[in-house]
Amino acid sequence: MNPRQHHPPEATRSLDLLAAGERAVIASVDCPPPIARRLMELGLIPGTEVEMIRRAPLGDPMEISARGVHLSLRRSEARWIDVAPV
Repeated sequence: MNPRQHHPPEATRSLDLLAAGERAVIASVDCPPPIARRLMELGLIPGTEVEMIRRAPLGDPMEISARGVHLSLRRSEARWIDVAPV
């Protein structure tokens, strides 16, 4: 995986760092185009509120709720998504 080329503002963090039950708003999706397209097709676009539901026993994958739908994401995918507190 390529490291990020930018440093997000202090108020944001990656989606994979949310705790169960925590809510946030997507600030940006910064990843290669094929991955960005898939995530956006799932409804994960800037401005969308998400909630961390739970993680698998070993931490991967994770279940999130966005737009009334429960999605399962790998941690490697969630790291590309920056979120801000609600």
